[in-house]
Amino acid sequence: MDLALAPETLARWQFGITTVYHFLFVPLTISLAALVAVLQTAWVRTEKEKYLKATKFWGKLFLINIAMGVVTGIVQEFQFGMNWSDYSRFVGDVFGAPLAFEALIAFFFESTFIGLWIFGWDKLPKKIHLACIWMVSIGTILSAYFILAANSWMQHPVGYRLNKETGRAELTDFWLVLTQNTALAQVFHTLTAALLTGGAFMAGIAAFHLLRKKHIPVMRTSLRLGLVAVLIGGLLTAISGDTLAKVMFKQQPMKMAAAEALWDGEKGAPFSIFAYGDVDKGHNKVAIEVPGILSFLADSDFNSFVPGINDVNKSEQEKYGPGDYRPAIPVAYWGFRWMIGFGMASFAIGALGLWLTRRKFLLPPGLRTGEDERPHLVLFKSALSPRLTRLYWLTAIWTVGFPLIANSWGWIFTEMGRQPWAVYGVLRTADAVSPTASQGEVITSMAVFTALYAVLAVIEVKLLVKYVKAGPPELTEADLNPPTKIGGDDTDADRPMAFSY
Repeated sequence: MDLALAPETLARWQFGITTVYHFLFVPLTISLAALVAVLQTAWVRTEKEKYLKATKFWGKLFLINIAMGVVTGIVQEFQFGMNWSDYSRFVGDVFGAPLAFEALIAFFFESTFIGLWIFGWDKLPKKIHLACIWMVSIGTILSAYFILAANSWMQHPVGYRLNKETGRAELTDFWLVLTQNTALAQVFHTLTAALLTGGAFMAGIAAFHLLRKKHIPVMRTSLRLGLVAVLIGGLLTAISGDTLAKVMFKQQPMKMAAAEALWDGEKGAPFSIFAYGDVDKGHNKVAIEVPGILSFLADSDFNSFVPGINDVNKSEQEKYGPGDYRPAIPVAYWGFRWMIGFGMASFAIGALGLWLTRRKFLLPPGLRTGEDERPHLVLFKSALSPRLTRLYWLTAIWTVGFPLIANSWGWIFTEMGRQPWAVYGVLRTADAVSPTASQGEVITSMAVFTALYAVLAVIEVKLLVKYVKAGPPELTEADLNPPTKIGGDDTDADRPMAFSY
């Protein structure tokens, strides 16, 4: 059978397509929940209408996003039984525990408080209603934590033993699975990248409205919050990425070498700016490098020895038996660069925007302090030319998608760089696929899911565009005067719902 159409290859393609698509929603869900909670906190503390409008506007986008995330996430777990039954049978005792906790968090904890938040605007006191969205935010983080702990176990299996009689991995230390350094580094990096993603999303949409000179007080507030989130998220993503790289260097040296197309180990290993090589012969034909940087990134020492692809492949052959233990080198190499490039581009544009607006060099409509009540008097007043001003804000709008691209390539690198292992050093991907899954079955399911996700993508984009263009909602009397006790009083009975979809 052609390897390109083998069930294993097709199953990997299907899982990759559905996973990357699902993860488009995850960082936005995590970050928007927290940012909406911040905005609602500002409203509860100050009672300023702009914070309430911002809360409702971004809250609506958050709910659209999380709904799609839940729908696409359910498919992930079904695939373990459909295409990866041998994997599920082998690691189910270990992998199932964090997945069960994630399901409890996502489908009971989060959904309960989301429901209270949606329908409690005119039924719950301000502070109790505010607590609901904070609980949702905590729930999204916990949900992500358990999923990432499960994935980290695949990268670095700990807290288990192999039962030779049953041929299965059995959980021995659940706490170790949750707290190993791989999981902690992975969670740190994912959450900071999520903050960068949500900040860019918020700043880009705010820039869109400010360019149209619409909803100025709300979008000015959103812009500032988004740019601050981009700045903080970008800095922390760089720090967490460095932490994760050092963990990866110790636990998966092949992945680190593949990320830099370092074929032969050396001291003072260089960071590759551009490389083109011959995978079969195991060397680079063209290489533009900065000496010593890779060694520093890997081990905080410019002269540290970093093993190369050929070295690690040889050592793994000696340890695990004959075979090719190299991942797809071009995918690992360029995936690593797309991840860093798009992520840092978002950070740079956000940091520049925050500095320019703070320094009054770049002023979208209504950005001047104290002019909230007279937005019609404030147009483009900029120390830069109108063309440069407009160019920057158009760039900021398009930057909305940059972190999403970075996240996607980051996960492609993480999973492809681990190959040929499903569980590193324990279970090969070729041994994890369902033995009864036929070529036709996998092709059919992959085509159906891909088509379904394409339809969902159209629905998602249309909904987001519709509500983004509509802008913040008009406030009602019920919005401005929520009840002071649970359930409200008798006068609340005939009030319309304050927050409906």
